[in-house]
Amino acid sequence: MSAASLGSRAIIGRFFAELAAYIGASWIPNISMLFTSDQESETYKWLGQSPMLREWIGGKNAKGLRDFGMTITNKDFEATLEVLRSEIRRDKTGQVMIRVAELAKRAGGHWAKLLSTLITNGTGDTSGNCYDGQYFFDSDHSEGDSGTQLNLLTNSQVGALDVTTATAPTQLEAAKAILGVIGYMLAYKDDQGEPMNMDAKHFIVMTSPVLWQFLAPAVYSQRAGSGETNPARSIIDNSGFKIDVVANPYLAYTTQFATFRADGGVKPFVCQEEVPIHMKVLGDGSDVEFLKAKHLYSAEAVRNVGYGYWQHAAHATMS
Repeated sequence: MSAASLGSRAIIGRFFAELAAYIGASWIPNISMLFTSDQESETYKWLGQSPMLREWIGGKNAKGLRDFGMTITNKDFEATLEVLRSEIRRDKTGQVMIRVAELAKRAGGHWAKLLSTLITNGTGDTSGNCYDGQYFFDSDHSEGDSGTQLNLLTNSQVGALDVTTATAPTQLEAAKAILGVIGYMLAYKDDQGEPMNMDAKHFIVMTSPVLWQFLAPAVYSQRAGSGETNPARSIIDNSGFKIDVVANPYLAYTTQFATFRADGGVKPFVCQEEVPIHMKVLGDGSDVEFLKAKHLYSAEAVRNVGYGYWQHAAHATMS
């Protein structure tokens, strides 16, 4: 593209073209639900589960819904790119458009950053409370007839989390740890005392890039490190299970990983959007151009995130 054609319209067009083409983190729709909003905040009612069928003896045994709620308040977000008029005039190598493309990718990756903050804060930060008033990853969730349950796991709950070197588990150790956590999640009960994840078949294991190099082979390799059959791969190939291992650069885990159910009707997280990503421009003919010889391109959105079902997530620490 020639320098002469680098007007505001061309830059805006390139931004939205790059934004549309950018897929972003593929795990986002698997573990979050997207809701549109038309007001400052939205309250989501997590009403528990419907009762299980029972033998009809005597009258009807009606059970009401449990009134849990979670309010998510929208926030304004922006990222502004400053381009000097001289940079536009002299640009013969496409550097301005490269910066515009990067701005689009930053905007497209915003959900991943927001959700990663929820994951990090879910183990005990003051902003990490979910709908039942407990931390998202906690050791004392309880509602209705569920009994006390936890999704902040150590080797006390999952013996396979006890490995030789917590920062570098062997392939077989990592496979057993992942399967142990998934097995633990399959036993979660809802507020009616019924199995919550009985039909679960798809899970996402998420960790830092540092630990990913040890967990990914534990799922994707046909054989374990010493040549024996990989138990995780065997289950995936023979039972219809799907396990994805994701490296999330926003996580600083050294011995931890989070596991999420990816095929539930209700997801672990909520993405709420009042105003989608759009661009505002002070460019050709603006006061900013006249007074300061520059253009401003601002990517903006009004949105926020929150916690959904903690029962579809677990945080595990190897030791």
